[in-house]
Amino acid sequence: MESVFKHPVQADILWTDIEGLLVALGGELSEGSGSRVRIKLNGVRAVFHRPHPERTTDKGAVNSVRRFLENAGVSYDGV
Repeated sequence: MESVFKHPVQADILWTDIEGLLVALGGELSEGSGSRVRIKLNGVRAVFHRPHPERTTDKGAVNSVRRFLENAGVSYDGV
């Protein structure tokens, strides 16, 4: 959680760690076509692409995950 909400935006978060966070928060993940992952959390839905061939996310993806979490009512004040 800290890595996603960190300032400045961190660009080396493993995508598997982000998926783990979403599941731990109660998110429902389902596979889409290709590298797509559909996520539903607190009634809010989003589609993300797993990074490839790298395993880490870029800054834009981290920002998108952060916005998704905020829209789903998740906040983090520990940073």
